[in-house]
Amino acid sequence: MHFSTLLAASSAILPALAAPARQVSLKDAASAVPGESSLFTTYQGRHTPLASNWTRVINATGTGEPGPDDLLFQNLLSAEWIIYSFYQKGVELFTPEDFTKLGYKNTTYQSIVNIRDNEAGHIRIFQDQISDNSLKPGPCTYDYDLNNSAADFLALQVYIEVSSQAFLTGLQLEAKKDKSKGALMAIGQVETRHNVWSLIDNYRVSPFAGPADTTYPYANQILELTRSFIVECPAANPVYPNPRQGLPQIAIWSNGTTATPGSVIQPIFYDGQPEFLSNTTYYAVFYHGVNTVSVEYDYNLGEVTIPEHFDVNAGIIIMNIAKEKDAPTAESVVAGPLILLQQPHVLTLETPDVV
Repeated sequence: MHFSTLLAASSAILPALAAPARQVSLKDAASAVPGESSLFTTYQGRHTPLASNWTRVINATGTGEPGPDDLLFQNLLSAEWIIYSFYQKGVELFTPEDFTKLGYKNTTYQSIVNIRDNEAGHIRIFQDQISDNSLKPGPCTYDYDLNNSAADFLALQVYIEVSSQAFLTGLQLEAKKDKSKGALMAIGQVETRHNVWSLIDNYRVSPFAGPADTTYPYANQILELTRSFIVECPAANPVYPNPRQGLPQIAIWSNGTTATPGSVIQPIFYDGQPEFLSNTTYYAVFYHGVNTVSVEYDYNLGEVTIPEHFDVNAGIIIMNIAKEKDAPTAESVVAGPLILLQQPHVLTLETPDVV
């Protein structure tokens, strides 16, 4: 095809590309399909794009064996309810002016609405991935401790998005079907876009975080962190996460540290205390990118240094305390994990587990 012909074809296509997406009425929500309906891309309403038949526990209708990845997607659906509900809360709680008066772009609220639409689509995708022989978990009630603050909402948004990327990479290790692995990868790509938007538009920092995002091998331990947002769940919902180790969680003191590579941190434990045995060597195991670094942890001293050779102001660092070097199994972890947000650096000491 000649270049002039291409230009003519392009001029004909561009007006169509510029046209707004066809809007679907909420009356079509019950049958809306992610990837086909604008309810999950460009719907701008404050009301949820999810029909009432999807915002509840959906009991199994079959009697056969559960699908090979049903448990994985039950866990993921429970996590997605937390994420979707966070954005829906933001859409209902705030207005465009709540963000612009703080100096954020006048498109910030609209972007949050669009992300809410995407997350609603994830709900439907995960529900469809669970076979009819297994229950589909419904939403719980949640408390995000936002204090009606738009700035707090945006800060927590970054933490939630990087947490979701961490557990999605871990869940890919558990998936048995290739189709499930593909779905997890596709969803992870969208979550990355959500985080990149916030880094560029809201915090004016580079979205580049080195050659690899941080991977963590034990997805259910990351999912455990999200339980802090849960107030109460339907009685029919399965245990979340399942299986649940119920490990002591880790926070750190903010005084005297930057919580960046090379700095000293003092772990504190809550939701239980790890049982440290005198004849056992313990390790603070750090994960950054695809690297795992173990540092001996003296529980009597109660402090440890973050490896100084990690990238600065890049992505996240995850740490657990383990009774074996590099925490080779989930059972070797005795506490954690802790997510240390490195990008944007202004939020490093502002995440939920820095006190």
